[in-house]
Amino acid sequence: MDIEQPLAGGNMGPVTRLGDEVRRVAGPWTPNVHRLLALYASSGIEGTPRPRGRTADGRERLSFVPGVVPGYPMPAWLWSDGVIRDAAVLLRRLHDASVPLAGVRHGWRSPVREPAEVVCHNDFAPYNLVFAGGRLAGVIDFDYAAPGPREWDLAHLAYRLVPLTGWSEPDEPAGDEVRRARLERLLAAYGSVLAPDDLLPVVVERLLALADFSDAASVRLANPDLAGHARGYRADADRLRAGQL
Repeated sequence: MDIEQPLAGGNMGPVTRLGDEVRRVAGPWTPNVHRLLALYASSGIEGTPRPRGRTADGRERLSFVPGVVPGYPMPAWLWSDGVIRDAAVLLRRLHDASVPLAGVRHGWRSPVREPAEVVCHNDFAPYNLVFAGGRLAGVIDFDYAAPGPREWDLAHLAYRLVPLTGWSEPDEPAGDEVRRARLERLLAAYGSVLAPDDLLPVVVERLLALADFSDAASVRLANPDLAGHARGYRADADRLRAGQL
């Protein structure tokens, strides 16, 4: 008999697995998230959770996406050009498929941002990407999805995957020229007409919003680590505003 087991990695609420199923706390946002996931399925997009309704105690039920979800410190293979390309292409597919729900203004966990062109994942980053056989196989954690501009998700992906973070890991790409080239490759793979200098102000705005969110969550969840994250996001926003990648 399968036993429900906690899954590691999340810091916004408990997530468990039972066999091939993931269970997590539901809320007013869950019906919209399930509509979004069903839309991905009907569009033929593989590698996203499939909605399975709710448990007897009201939690949401989702199919488990098998594979490896990297965590910090990130493995060296994450910084390959292939991962940048595949992540940008998958984000574009999700965005394009989500357009029918972009006009839904209520029932999301995150605020709707204008122009509401697509439904943004709002945390499309390596720690929510699933890899199998060395290739990107999917993405998880859609709880904070909400309508917004394409660049809102692109900015966060660039911050995490180029990366544009101020702290460094041993195998993380560094240096303005290297990071600018990686940012150009990400935008080209997505099919964006934006130049890097056009996206960077959005990255700054995204980081300031993320800092405010993290500060509030730190108090709500009694998690002081999130307040530390907020300070890091504001420091990175200041650095990028000053023109340093």
